[in-house]
Formats: sequence, C-alpha cells, structure tokens
Amino acid sequence: MNSIAVVHLGLVDYGTALRLQEALVELRKQKRIPDVLLLLEHRPVITLGRNAKHANIVVSREFLAAHGVEVFEINRGGDVTFHGPGQLVAYPIFDLRSFQPKLGAVDYVRKLEEVLMRTCAHYRIETQRIKGMTGVWTVAAAAEAASGKDGERKIAAIGVHISGGVTSHGFALNVSTDLESFKLIVPCGISDKPVTSIEFETGARVPIEEVLPLVTRNFGFVFGSQILWLESLDELYASAADPAQPVAPAPQDTPAKTPEELRRLHQQDTHLA
Repeated sequence: MNSIAVVHLGLVDYGTALRLQEALVELRKQKRIPDVLLLLEHRPVITLGRNAKHANIVVSREFLAAHGVEVFEINRGGDVTFHGPGQLVAYPIFDLRSFQPKLGAVDYVRKLEEVLMRTCAHYRIETQRIKGMTGVWTVAAAAEAASGKDGERKIAAIGVHISGGVTSHGFALNVSTDLESFKLIVPCGISDKPVTSIEFETGARVPIEEVLPLVTRNFGFVFGSQILWLESLDELYASAADPAQPVAPAPQDTPAKTPEELRRLHQQDTHLA
C-alpha cells in the first residue's frame, strides 16, 4: 500500500509555502521522500493562476497593500483566488505514478474533489461537481430551487500543477473563512456564483483542528493509502538527508498524460483548475 506523510504547518505566509513546495517537488522526483500532504492556513493573499485575468482583482494593488493582502502570480491552473485564515489549504506533493493504477491528471483532480465532498458530507453539506468547472459546489435546496435563486455556492477551489508526474498546489476548503474577503476578487473568474464555507452552510463555528483529521482520513480512503502523521518537516528532511537512503534517479518513464486541450507550457508541466 502506498503511504502519504502528512505535516500540519499551521499559519504560513504564502511565499514560504511556495518555496517549500518547490523544494519538496524536487525531493519527490528524486524519490528521496514519500508522497507528502501539507496542511496549512495562509495569511491573507490573492493568487493568480496561469489562466488568470488581472481584471478579476477588483480593487487596487494599493488598497490590498494597505490592508496587508499579498499578491502572487503562480504556475497552477485556474484564475484568481483568495486564501486567508479559517481556510484549510492542502498541498499534495504526490508522484502520480506511485499509485496503482497510475493516476492521470484529470483522475487526480476528480479524487481531490471526492476528498472534499466526503469532508463536507460529514457536516451534512450536500455538494456536487459542476460540468465544465473544477472545485466543489453546494447543491441548491428545494426552496432555493423553487424560488429561482442560485443555490450553487463554491465551498472549495482546486488548482494544481504537475511536473514530471509530481503534483503541487492543491485545494482550499473554506471552513470559517471571512467570506467578505472574496469581494476583493471575482473568485475563480466566476461572477454569477457566490462563495460559501462550512460555517455559513451549517451556522456553526468549526475549528480547523476538527477538519484536519477528516480531510486526512478521506485522503487515505480516496487514494488507497496509509496516512503517516509527522510531527514536523524535520522528520521528512531527516529521511531525505539520510546517507543510508539511496537516491534514486529522477523518473524517466512517460509522465501522467492529460487531454491535449489541458496541457500547458510543455510536455511535462500540466496546470488544472
């Protein structure tokens, strides 16, 4: 059985997390570390994916700077999104060829959606996929549907990058996020569907610490893997630096393939959202 090493990092600024992902991706490509799942929260930040339109940030950069909101342009797929406290962010650093059967990029994203849907189901939040979109959405209640209101609200965003078969970036699940923050942007470039959270849908304040074991358990189930909690990154780096651990060459077999229209940049880099 494949194993996933899980590290909870707490509140981390975006630049630090980005550099950490880049380092872990290289270690995973060299097979120095197992598949890794980073779980964390970010300080307020707006990120623009490969397909982002700057016009989807609806306030000035000066306004953002004055309110302590950073902006990053990154290599994941998708448009504009917001991260902040109360939002659980998951960054899987997975070699898709380590799973049996090997995972393709689209299958991988569907599994991330399933992890999120199972987590929401624990709180009796009915969710769905929407054709042509990536992420997880609530299902309109009967009363909302009858009144003609749009009850489909986005509770989790997904944007991933795959290089040489190894994933980075991941998903953001709104747990108790301040939904007013999403008014700074057109979330994911979608203007006609609102954003929601577990707190908004249930009316209860849910701590991130309560959601962590649910998400990790669902990762283990959906990806058919054993979950190994690590106390810190030091444990992970110790195994990578251990001279007794042989360093395997970077994978040379064919990267996980995606439909042609989903490929970005070059043959081994894929960006999905």
